[in-house]
Amino acid sequence: MSDNEYSNLPPKYNPQEVEKGRYQFWLDGKFFEATNDPEKEPYSIVIPPPNVTGKLHLGHAWDTTMQDTVSRMKRMQGYDVLWLPGMDHAGIATQAKVEAKLKEQGRSRYDLGREKFLEQAWEWKEEYADFIRSQWEKLGLGLDYSRERFTLDEGLSDAVKEVFVKLYEKGLIYRGEYIINWDPTTQTALSDIEVIYEEIHGKFYHMKYPIKDSDETIEIATTRPETMLGDTAVAVHPKDDRYKHLIGKTVILPIVGREIEIVADEYVDMELGSGAVKITPAHDPNDFEIGNRHNLQRILVMNEDGSMNENAGKYQGLDRFECRKQIVKDLQDMGVLFKIEERVHQVGHSERSGAVVEPYLSTQWFVKMQPLADKVIELQKDQDKKVNFVPERFERTYLGWMENIRDWCISRQLWWGHQIPAWYHKETGEVYVGKEAPADIENWRQDEDVLDTWFSSALWPFSTMGWPNEESEDFKRYFPTDVLVTGYDIIFFWVARMIFQSKEFTGERPFKDVLIHGLIRDAEGRKMSKSLGNGVDPMDVIDKYGADSLRYFLLTGSTPGQDLRFYWEKVESTWNFANKVWNASRFSLMNMEGFTYEDIDLSGEKSLADKWILTRLNETIEHVTKNTDKYEFGEAGRHLYNFIWDEFCDWYIEMAKIPLYGTDEEKKITTRSVLAYVLDQIMRMLHPFMPFITEEIWQKLPHQGDSITVASWPEPREDFHDEQASNEMKRLVAIIKSVRNIRAEVDTPMSKSIKMLVEAKEENVLRELEQNRMYLEHFCNPSELVIAKDIDVPEKAMTAVVTGAEIYLPLEGLIDFDKEIKRLEKELEKWNKEVERVQKKLANEGFVNKAPQAVVDEEKRKEQDYLDKQAKVKTRLEELQN
Repeated sequence: MSDNEYSNLPPKYNPQEVEKGRYQFWLDGKFFEATNDPEKEPYSIVIPPPNVTGKLHLGHAWDTTMQDTVSRMKRMQGYDVLWLPGMDHAGIATQAKVEAKLKEQGRSRYDLGREKFLEQAWEWKEEYADFIRSQWEKLGLGLDYSRERFTLDEGLSDAVKEVFVKLYEKGLIYRGEYIINWDPTTQTALSDIEVIYEEIHGKFYHMKYPIKDSDETIEIATTRPETMLGDTAVAVHPKDDRYKHLIGKTVILPIVGREIEIVADEYVDMELGSGAVKITPAHDPNDFEIGNRHNLQRILVMNEDGSMNENAGKYQGLDRFECRKQIVKDLQDMGVLFKIEERVHQVGHSERSGAVVEPYLSTQWFVKMQPLADKVIELQKDQDKKVNFVPERFERTYLGWMENIRDWCISRQLWWGHQIPAWYHKETGEVYVGKEAPADIENWRQDEDVLDTWFSSALWPFSTMGWPNEESEDFKRYFPTDVLVTGYDIIFFWVARMIFQSKEFTGERPFKDVLIHGLIRDAEGRKMSKSLGNGVDPMDVIDKYGADSLRYFLLTGSTPGQDLRFYWEKVESTWNFANKVWNASRFSLMNMEGFTYEDIDLSGEKSLADKWILTRLNETIEHVTKNTDKYEFGEAGRHLYNFIWDEFCDWYIEMAKIPLYGTDEEKKITTRSVLAYVLDQIMRMLHPFMPFITEEIWQKLPHQGDSITVASWPEPREDFHDEQASNEMKRLVAIIKSVRNIRAEVDTPMSKSIKMLVEAKEENVLRELEQNRMYLEHFCNPSELVIAKDIDVPEKAMTAVVTGAEIYLPLEGLIDFDKEIKRLEKELEKWNKEVERVQKKLANEGFVNKAPQAVVDEEKRKEQDYLDKQAKVKTRLEELQN
């Protein structure tokens, strides 16, 4: 099988041309379609929309692979699945990309004007939207393209306006002058969670401000001396005896020469530093609040690009950090700055540009968060209506943020995005907010700013369904959605905002479950980043190993909520697994030539191997279904892997060769039927994990239906469950493995025939081994196979003990008896430990009295089994030592 034999891409098609409600899947070189069936129970999934700034990253591949796995399984289980694709406009990131492109052409957005610039942005969007779709297709996502949405679509834009206006009318959106997080590089406001705090080595500058008409000074300290140019007060605690006599007096602000008042405020910590702090209301959020309480002037000393403005006097035009250097030198020369202390402190950086964030006085639009937060905190107390976090611990993370919420700054100084639906009267300054522009528009000016991208993304689960038209068929049928999959790094950015907006505008949670995964890190555990050069493009992985290998690695490499380390070696191992499946299927299909679906007959007499593999199939179906329903994809994948590789490929297929290469036609038909049925069921269980290879194999198997995509999910069949056959096979496998181990130990190859003696004291075990001797002959290559109740044990033999039987391999001339004695002594030590462990457990009254009787009985059975094995090994040791 070539690397990409099952990951070819579809031809270009326009998603808008797909008939409403029809899924299109490109597999095995052709399209398959599935139609929404209103008779089935609905199941809907929220896809985290990627932004239109470039390639999908591994994190998004992880999100969508999990969701695709759930959607494929639910569709096969008979649900009417809606998995709606879409993209968000990513205001800051996309505008930065478009502006960078213009800069290469020697132009800026201001050269174009708003309208022409937006045309350029839309062209960018169309180009990269096509690119993202091609990546979705390459990853094998079964999306309903007929419902694809974009956050700047007309319908979603209507929803954004509806929400803004309603929140404004309720008094939950307001415009005000506040200290906000300002990114001087992108020149836009940032919300609190778009600020990343990093430890940096900085300085603490200690200064003395002179008190007017006095020889006294008052000591203050700051990490940002350039902001002192905007100081309008010095604050002390009202109970601080050191400064009570100074309250109400004024100090002379160095360099500027402005008189500023000494005020008393309980915010000041008397124990911190000198107990006196400089107050700069326009450049610090805490100072802003103190300034409000004392009616202080707000003086901005910086421009939006981080340079100093006219209020900075002689420093006007300098970058803020250059100004810091100059002002420090000047203050030192004046004798005002008397101490510089090295300090490591947390400094906010823009999540988008990396620039140091500036606390900045600005007029912005805000959402009043507390009333909205209170409703969703209350929602989580209702077990039937709450959002279920998987793993549960992330609910505490979410609630902790909601309980300590701050108002959300939603305006951004950009052109790309939803322009704020607010207008200002050109003469009176009156503010009008509405979904439509004022009738006399020539007298009004619309707010230039746009809304934070997360404002529209927060509406995604219901705006994509046709809301605010609550009569929309999709909204009535598919909302609330069933599951969202996303990383823990955007719980605050997106998950929390979807929940409170959904609760406010629909009265319901946006989704029943939210499955949280971690971050994908490199092999050393580092976060992937451009600066480290350790990022991995999922499309490169697919080009090398195929989409199925990447998907299986992403699904099974971690548990919910945990980070995932990327190893090329692990992707290669999943590729080896896909090859194992491919080769096992090819062998099976070679032995089914001319065999049709109608030829499958499972009513005939089955061999032990047939009964066993059907029993194990039942158990595997139960495990995979249960674990996938709990989003434990790793556990589901482990059960699938073990069943397919260890049991189906390594044992059943080998055992099936006996009747397949024999002369009994009835046995051939039964074996082919079991082989076809089990392989079909394997492909169905594996399909959500590996859609490409399973579709291709399934199409070649005897089957009914157009595509495995719409085939039914496997269910255990009670008539195929045979516990006795399962136990018998365990004994046979144990005997075969023991013989192989002994051969390996004495370096006797499987090609060399040897005499083999099997002793079984119990009649039922004796009978079962005799009935299945063909397996022992096939796998152990004995020159003579003796199965008896009493064996005349040869003096020189290698031995092994399994439950219910002992194996003797006479190997005179091939065995080192000292080595065999050491091996038996080691085995005896093992059984001694097992006996001690189980007897200690049974001696514990707490365990015996509290554990279910079935569990206690199982431990007693183990005790007897271990004692039997211990005794037999002791006996054999004594024989060899005498």
